[in-house]
Amino acid sequence: MPWKRAVGRVLLVASVALTGFMGSANPRGEGAVDPRGGGRGPMTLATAGDLTGYLGPLLEDWNRERPGEKVTLVELPDSTDEARSQMITDLRSGQGRYDILNIDVAWTSEFAAAGWIAPLEPDRFALDTFLPPVVGTATYAGRLYAVPYVTNAGMLYYRKDLLEREGERPPRTWAELERQARTVAPKYGVGGYAGQFLPYEGLTVNAAEMVYSAGGSILGDEGERVTVDSPAARAGIGVLARGVRDGWIPEAALTFTEEESRRAFQDGRLLFLRNWPYAFAGASGRESKVAGKFGVVPLPGIDGPGTSVLGGSSLAVGTNARHPASAEDLIAHLTGEPVQRRVLTEGSLPPVRASVYEDPELVRRFPYLPALRASVLSAAPRPKSPRYEQVSLVVQAVTHDAMAQHQGPGAAVRRLADELAAITRRG
Repeated sequence: MPWKRAVGRVLLVASVALTGFMGSANPRGEGAVDPRGGGRGPMTLATAGDLTGYLGPLLEDWNRERPGEKVTLVELPDSTDEARSQMITDLRSGQGRYDILNIDVAWTSEFAAAGWIAPLEPDRFALDTFLPPVVGTATYAGRLYAVPYVTNAGMLYYRKDLLEREGERPPRTWAELERQARTVAPKYGVGGYAGQFLPYEGLTVNAAEMVYSAGGSILGDEGERVTVDSPAARAGIGVLARGVRDGWIPEAALTFTEEESRRAFQDGRLLFLRNWPYAFAGASGRESKVAGKFGVVPLPGIDGPGTSVLGGSSLAVGTNARHPASAEDLIAHLTGEPVQRRVLTEGSLPPVRASVYEDPELVRRFPYLPALRASVLSAAPRPKSPRYEQVSLVVQAVTHDAMAQHQGPGAAVRRLADELAAITRRG
């Protein structure tokens, strides 16, 4: 997805400090016998392109500590669609070239249902120390199939300077957002609100957030039941469609991905922006026209703070992994607190460990952490389905048609329900 690629391109803050590495205890040499019978030895870790270059050094530290269980990083294409395709090709072949897979959180159900990744024992990974909602992105049919590695949640960026001039606070509800976008934005010659509205995965996320924030859902029972035909869904999609119709969502926003929307905000062309945490750095940078003039809060909802959709990725062990015990140890290491701090400070990615968000020193360096923590804690996964790719294509297509005024929100939601039901029946 573009948002993951964008995270790699822009650092979350202007400068970062490196933290020290704490080696794993009890390193074992090659050929050590695992009591669970899984075997130990060299591994490969497959991931979409590591654009910030932080993951290689993390793995080099592991390799120095445990030379008998050396891990080789396999960087697949930057495009998550292409990375997913290459992973699936290997998994279907049964060759087990990739022992550990860094998978998008939306792929867990698909990979688990297909039998490509192995179930894991929850007690192995101290999941009670993670931000609670992220654990749900790694489960399928009641079992853990991956371990959350990085997370993400949408937040609302707002022009603090303009709202303060008008004696306004940042919006907590859709009604407040709409009123301010309609009245404050025109006074200063800026657009009211934008998100990621091009028909791609970003629009699926934006649409799901609107439905969730109204108290609705899209699918239930691991994708086997369609639940979207509801007043909540009509209300959420209706806000987006009305925004374009009434002009407080600029028509140009229908072509925005993360990067176009980020640039529009930091160039001073928007009052409000929905985006991921990575946009904070660009908006704070020397070339930004809004540096020092904006704030970040959780997304608004129908009657109070809304619900973000969780992004991020998880680490899974391939069913045909050569050395699954070593693979599990590496996953436990990469999701432990020392490395999770480096995920933030060196990789510019939101960590999954709750304690990192409460560290006063890190909060000073990354001032959006409290808002991000609140957003993650109230967030929800994307619709779970073994056929997620098809589900996402339908959600984005129908939502875009509603926003482009090709179909009313009520008709759009009914169409969405019918098309999702057809996907379920085909499955």
